[in-house]
Amino acid sequence: MKIICVDDEKFVLQLVAHLCEQLPQISEVVSFSSSPEALEYLKNNSADLALLDIEMPKMNGITLAVKIKELHPDMSVIFLTGYSNYAIEAFKIHANGYLMKPIEKEKLEAEINYSLSSKETEKYPYIFAKTFGEFDFLIDGKPLHFTRSKAKELLAFLIDKQGAGVKRAVAFAALYEDTLYDRKMQKSFNVIVHNLKTTLAENGVGEIFEMNSGELRVNPHLLDCDLYRLLKGDIQAINSYRGEYMTNYCWANMTEAFIDKAMRNK
Repeated sequence: MKIICVDDEKFVLQLVAHLCEQLPQISEVVSFSSSPEALEYLKNNSADLALLDIEMPKMNGITLAVKIKELHPDMSVIFLTGYSNYAIEAFKIHANGYLMKPIEKEKLEAEINYSLSSKETEKYPYIFAKTFGEFDFLIDGKPLHFTRSKAKELLAFLIDKQGAGVKRAVAFAALYEDTLYDRKMQKSFNVIVHNLKTTLAENGVGEIFEMNSGELRVNPHLLDCDLYRLLKGDIQAINSYRGEYMTNYCWANMTEAFIDKAMRNK
């Protein structure tokens, strides 16, 4: 396995390269102190993985990653940075990992191994559910367009439930608040459910949505989500949370309060 390392700080670059050279799965490490230099190299050469600093002069790591993906779409990217506020932007461009400095050998090896294993499942689109701030649903870095806003809200509600099954009446009550769930509204809600199912299927991610025994759910194992990462104790997700969760939906207030309480207790 061949890796390139890019960091404008000489000491950090040497350290990361040294750590990589100690890993048995890595056969070659090529280091660069600037993004343009690395990009020029990659015009005529390839690698399996790029370890990129984000804050660099001339061209930052995010921009470099985009250009690398244009040249080598299958190359994995892991960001190494001292700043947590880039996490969401990194997820949008389908980064394979995001490590905070100072870099520890064990965590670096874990991220590299995860990157290698994820290559085997990359035929399925990368899905990221952004719940901090306003909700958005991205497939391979692009926001999914919903023809019905309630279909998008239903997806957000199911993501909020983290894989738990939800009765249709319960989902309806959340989305329509005090509206009576009579026969007419049941039919209207069925249209919303069908629209969500169709939209996901047409965009190649239909497997995340399940309907079993009258309950609706998402499969949390088939998508990435900032909320899920935060609940698992991921430091980047924790640092990227700014006290706002799915702000476009009133029913999200309960989860927001839960997150705020959990953050205060850390």
